[in-house]
Amino acid sequence: MSTSTAPGGVRDIDLLLALFERPAAQRVYTESVTQAEHAMQCARLAEAAHADDALIAAALLHDIGHLLTIEETEMATPPGTDRHHEAVGAAYLGRWFHSEVTRPVALHVAAKRYLCGTDARYGANLSPASVHSLQLQGGPMSRQQCNAFRSARGWVSAIELRCWDDKAKRPGATTLDFERYRPLLVGLLSRRR
Repeated sequence: MSTSTAPGGVRDIDLLLALFERPAAQRVYTESVTQAEHAMQCARLAEAAHADDALIAAALLHDIGHLLTIEETEMATPPGTDRHHEAVGAAYLGRWFHSEVTRPVALHVAAKRYLCGTDARYGANLSPASVHSLQLQGGPMSRQQCNAFRSARGWVSAIELRCWDDKAKRPGATTLDFERYRPLLVGLLSRRR
C-alpha cells in the first residue's frame, strides 16, 4: 500500500471514512453482513488478489453510494426503487479520486448484469438480495449490451470488483479496521487528474 500524503488529504479521508460510522453503515447490507463489514471484506479480497491500490480503494468504497442515499432518500422514494448507488458513489468519489478508482465503482452494477448475461452459472449463485436488485437494475444484459459493456474503459476491473463484491457477504468474517486503508486512500488523492 502507498503511504504518500497530499495536502488536505487527511481531512478529506476523515470525511470519507466517517461515512462508515453512520447508522446506515451498521445496517444489515444483505441477509448476512452490514454495509461496513461488506466494504471491509471486499477490500480484503482485493488485497488477497494482489490488486493495485486504486482497485483496492474501489473495492472498499464501491457501495459508498448506498451510504449517501439510504438515509437521505429512503423516506422520499418508494420501496423497491433503484437509487443508482453506483453512479451516486462514483460521482461523490470523483471529488477526490482518479478514474482508476471511480470507473470500477460506476460499473460494478453493470458488471453484475454483464455476468448474468454471459454466464448462467454466475446468475444461479447470486444471493437473494442480489437477485432482487438485479431486476431493479435492468436484469441480465442482452448480447448487444454485453458487447457495449466490453468496450467501456475499466470494464475488466469492474468484473474483478464484482466478483469480490459477491463473495464479501460472510457473517463474522471481518474485523472492522478502516484506518488501515487511510495511507492507501491518502496516497491516491495526489493521483487525481
